[in-house]
Amino acid sequence: MATAPDATSFSNFAPIGTEYDLPALRVTGELPKGLAGTLFRNGPNPQFPPLDPLRDHWFAGDGMVHAFTIADGTASYRNRWVRTDRWLAEHAAGRALVAGFGGPELAEHGIANTGVANTNVVWHAGRLLALEEGHLPFELDPATLTTRGVRDFGTLHDPFTAHPKTDPLTGDLIFFGCYAGGAFSPTMTCGVLGADGRVKRLERFEAPYCAMVHDFAVTERHIVFPVMPLTGSMARAMAGESPFAWEPDLGTHIGVMERAQGVASLRWFRAENCFVFHVMNAWDQDGRIMLDVMQYAAAPLFPRADGRETPPADTNATLMRWTLDPAAGTDAFTRAPLDDMCGEFPRLDERRTSLPNRYGLFVGGSRDGAGLDTIVWHDFTARRRSAFTVPSGDSASEAVFVPRSPSAPEGDGWLLSVAWRAQDQRSDLVILDTQAVADGPVATVHLPHRVPFGFHGNWVDAGR
Repeated sequence: MATAPDATSFSNFAPIGTEYDLPALRVTGELPKGLAGTLFRNGPNPQFPPLDPLRDHWFAGDGMVHAFTIADGTASYRNRWVRTDRWLAEHAAGRALVAGFGGPELAEHGIANTGVANTNVVWHAGRLLALEEGHLPFELDPATLTTRGVRDFGTLHDPFTAHPKTDPLTGDLIFFGCYAGGAFSPTMTCGVLGADGRVKRLERFEAPYCAMVHDFAVTERHIVFPVMPLTGSMARAMAGESPFAWEPDLGTHIGVMERAQGVASLRWFRAENCFVFHVMNAWDQDGRIMLDVMQYAAAPLFPRADGRETPPADTNATLMRWTLDPAAGTDAFTRAPLDDMCGEFPRLDERRTSLPNRYGLFVGGSRDGAGLDTIVWHDFTARRRSAFTVPSGDSASEAVFVPRSPSAPEGDGWLLSVAWRAQDQRSDLVILDTQAVADGPVATVHLPHRVPFGFHGNWVDAGR
C-alpha cells in the first residue's frame, strides 16, 4: 500500500494519499441481480503539493483510477495511481519535479513526456487503457490496476484522445489526437483501431488554429471535430502563463469528415464562439448530422487571453442539439436547446453510439452555486425527463449507464455514479434503476474515504 500526504483542504478537489484494497464494502439496499463487473473511474490526484502553484491546474494532476467491482451481490474497491514516467520520477524524488502541464522541468530531470493519464479509462481489444488527450494511453491490469506501460498499438506515436468512440456495429475504436505537429501545433490526427487492436487507419490534417479539442462525434457516415477558441500557446507557456486561454474572436469551427473518404473529404462549418467539452451522441438523419452536446457560451476553468474575466453565467453548460447539413451550401448550422438545467458529463446507452438514441443523461445542478447534484435521465422520444438529486451539500459524479442484460432494450438498466458526502467527508457508489430514477438508489455502496472529484469512467462486464 503506497501512501502520500493528504492535502489539508477539506474540498473534494483535494487529492487523497492512500491506495486502498477493500474486499468487502457495506451496502444499503440490494445490489441488482445480474450486475457483475467493474466500474472504473479516472481523475486528477496529485502525488505531491505543486512545484509552482501559479502554474498549477486541476487538469494537470497525476491520474488515479478507482475500481468498484460488483459480483454475487457484494462490492469491493481498489484504487491506484497510474505509474507514468512523471509519477515514478517524482515518487523516487519524494517531491514534485514538474509544474502544471509540464514544460522544461521534464527535460531538466530526464523525464519522458508520457503525460499524466488522468482523464478517462476505457476497455478495448482486451486492454484497460487510462487516457488523456495529450499522450498515448497507459495500459493497466484490470484486476490489480498495476500499470503495464504506454500502449502504442504497434505504430502510434501521436497524442490520443481521452474520448475515443466504439462503433457498436464493427467494434472499431475511432480516435483523434491534437498537437501532432509538436506542442501547441494546429496539426490533428484521426484514426481507427480495429476490434483486434490493430491500427486500420491514421491520417493527419490541419485545424484552423491550435485548440483544446477534448471530445468529438462519430456517426455511421461522418466524424465531427469541434474546434473552439480555447487556444494553446507556446508563448504563454514560456512566459509562465496558462498555456490555454479563451480567445473568442477566433470563432467556432466544426470540421466534418466522411468516414469512408477520410481527410480528403474534410470541410469546416462556422458559428459564433461557444465551447463544448463533451458530446452526448451524434447520428445521421435525412442527410443531416445531428449532435447533442453540452454547450457553454465561453470556456470555463481557463482565463481569457486578453486578461479580461469571463462572466460566470457564460461558463455554465446546457444540453443543446446541433444540426449540420452538408448539402445546404452554407457553412452555418443550427442550434436548439434540449434542457435548461446547467450541467455536464453527458452519457448514453453506448450501444447507440453513432446511431439515433432515444435516451440520454447528464449530471446537472439543481441549486444555484451548489455544483453538480442531480442525475438527469432524458427520454427524447417521449419528451420527458426524470431526475434524482443527492442531499443538500453532496455532489454527484458522471453517471455511467449499464444495460440490464446484453439484450435489454435501449435505456433499460442501471445508472452508476460516485456521490460525494460532504458532511461525512467520504464517498458512496449509488445505483439507480432507469425505470425509476426519481425513486433514488436501489443500492448504495459505502466507502470509508473520499473519491476526489474526477472526470470519466466506464463499466466493464465480468469475464469480458
